[in-house]
Amino acid sequence: MAAPDDAKTGIIRRVPAAGAPPTTNIPRADAPATTNIPQANPADPAATTNIPIAEDNFTGLIEAPRSFDAPTPGAKAPAEPTSKTAVAACVMAMVSGWGTSVVATDLITGWWDTDRLFCAAVGFLALVFAASTITGVVVLLQGRRLGAYLVAAGAVVAVLAFGGVFIAGAKIPWFVYAIPVLPIASGVLALHPATRRWAVN
Repeated sequence: MAAPDDAKTGIIRRVPAAGAPPTTNIPRADAPATTNIPQANPADPAATTNIPIAEDNFTGLIEAPRSFDAPTPGAKAPAEPTSKTAVAACVMAMVSGWGTSVVATDLITGWWDTDRLFCAAVGFLALVFAASTITGVVVLLQGRRLGAYLVAAGAVVAVLAFGGVFIAGAKIPWFVYAIPVLPIASGVLALHPATRRWAVN
């Protein structure tokens, strides 16, 4: 048996022969309350059994905010390392190399006929100084920290050579006594913290 047509939509509605099937998903009015809804506590109607009670203390799962040092307004950023001290060390090393070679040559030519062992010692120290200083200058200008140590080692050898000359009592011009200041200055500049910050390799 066909139902009357819908005047608005024009859809023909048919009535099932056995009647409409009962719906199972619609809760009845007299159905008991589900367990998912918190039930009121009869002793305390304002409280419920499934609602967690808020506590004043923080739980262990929430960490307190960590303090951090905020940048000070107007503070300057750390300066980038520069090569000024490294270049100054190389310049002082080259100047001290020139002075050491002049003094060593003058000592060897003046003492060759009287004390060749002394001349050999001075020549050996001058050779070690030249090798370490030249290599150190080249390596340091490449930005490698090994060059700073080589320049400092050459400065130590130069100071030892001058100390031997002074201990031996050799007669040297007065300005030669000021030459050891040059290798000392080159060694100090080579080991300066600014030089080591720049030469990071």
